[in-house]
Amino acid sequence: MKSPALRVFSHTCSNTEIVCALGCGDQLIGVDADSDYPPEIVSRLPQPGRDLDLDTGAVLALQPDLVLTSLTVPGHERIVDEFKAMGLKTITIDPQSLDDVFASIATIADVLEVSERGAHLIRQMRAQMPAVGTRHHRPRILVEWWPKPVIVPARRSWVTDIIELAGGCNPCGDIDAKSWALPDDDHQTYTADAIVMSWCGVQQSKYRPEIVRRREHWRHWPALSNNQIYAVTEAWLGRPGPRLVEGYAALRRIIEAL
Repeated sequence: MKSPALRVFSHTCSNTEIVCALGCGDQLIGVDADSDYPPEIVSRLPQPGRDLDLDTGAVLALQPDLVLTSLTVPGHERIVDEFKAMGLKTITIDPQSLDDVFASIATIADVLEVSERGAHLIRQMRAQMPAVGTRHHRPRILVEWWPKPVIVPARRSWVTDIIELAGGCNPCGDIDAKSWALPDDDHQTYTADAIVMSWCGVQQSKYRPEIVRRREHWRHWPALSNNQIYAVTEAWLGRPGPRLVEGYAALRRIIEAL
């Protein structure tokens, strides 16, 4: 017999989107203030604060059976510890590779007792992100998480995997880290054929390519000399959940245009 449906609080956008993609949005009793998708579900829910400014007392008052949180935002460890100190059942998601993202979907599906839906969602995502074979040079695609300092995904990032599936390569993909701050004084080591602004926590309408163009130490990069600067919302690249397929499609279009 299936257990009673869990009352779930989601502390992370990606977890919120996974729960909804699994058809379990009706089990959400609250989400963090950054969870904005799907709007028809999250708009009606309590939102007791953003990631690091979450009112954990308000979360406790909602009486969740389960809190889905993550370590994808630096500093989340403190919030996770508060949940645990309150005695709340907590699942902490910390994907790095794309395979980790799929594993996190399976984990959430299992705890919600919809394992087959999780497997189906993973199959769908894999089918929508096929590996693009190429006999030619793979263009170097630099994704920016933040403009100053310039923060980019490194080896331990699902974005590096998605870039490679889409037919490109991450010029910082050999750096053994989740993300990396590009040094301003290194004018030779790194370069890119295209730059993709995907600034975390910033609406795409506020991305400013002129900020990228003003970087004098990048002026010799093909991306700047050929004006190959693009914007892809962080909702499609920065959230390790179902909408990564949209990020893949956007990167694929960029690579095909180079």
